[in-house]
Amino acid sequence: MNRNDIQYESRSTVFLTMRIAVLALCLVFSFSIYAQKEKPLNYRRFDERTLHFGFMLGFNKSNFTAFPIIDAYEQYGLKSLVAKSQPGGQVGIVMSLKLGTPVVRLRFLPTLSFQERVLQYTFANSDPTKKDIFNEERINSTNLDFPLMFQFRTTRLNNFATYLLCGGQYTIDLQSQEKATQNFIDPFIKIKKFDLSGQIGGGVEFFAPYFKFGIELKYAHSFYNSFIQDLTPVSKPIDRLYNQVWWVSFIFEG
Repeated sequence: MNRNDIQYESRSTVFLTMRIAVLALCLVFSFSIYAQKEKPLNYRRFDERTLHFGFMLGFNKSNFTAFPIIDAYEQYGLKSLVAKSQPGGQVGIVMSLKLGTPVVRLRFLPTLSFQERVLQYTFANSDPTKKDIFNEERINSTNLDFPLMFQFRTTRLNNFATYLLCGGQYTIDLQSQEKATQNFIDPFIKIKKFDLSGQIGGGVEFFAPYFKFGIELKYAHSFYNSFIQDLTPVSKPIDRLYNQVWWVSFIFEG
């Protein structure tokens, strides 16, 4: 089999993910075009305050952008390497700073998140009369995330507004086995403890009498390779792994 025939689904998911992100943001901001009758404004003094605090609850779907080595089939008989996303959750504290204008804010959101990713391998069997060999590796993470984001919000339409987000995130994986002794009888995938990623997203906000409620969608992708090559059977065919996460958050600010 020629190496060009090997199907690596994780590569194509990057382009699909970006298309979904653009579509989702367009849908979010389309709400602002609908005309509404003028209503009494809730929480009028929200935009007058410089600093706001709140909390966040949400769920996520994490995955890898996976790249096998170029000659993975020739060396190891790897026919496919597929990264599968898995659900997780997060909780965090919100700190929002007004930057001279109500529609531009700097948001810091320390978060504790729980994530899981799955790598599925298919190896060619040396006996052509038998089925291919299938293997699955699960990678779990408990992360401390420190995203710093710029928030660009529309002006309020009665008690409703929309916004865009962009920024970066520093992550510490508390469950990382970066320095753990490898078990070659039952090997596992090692990923780095620290990571840096970029984020884009958007959301909608609803102003209640005494607080603001927001629904937010974000996409994050790491800048650096998180994979640690330690020459085990499950790691040898892999060249690079990049973290990627979809975040859905429910935010309450006072």
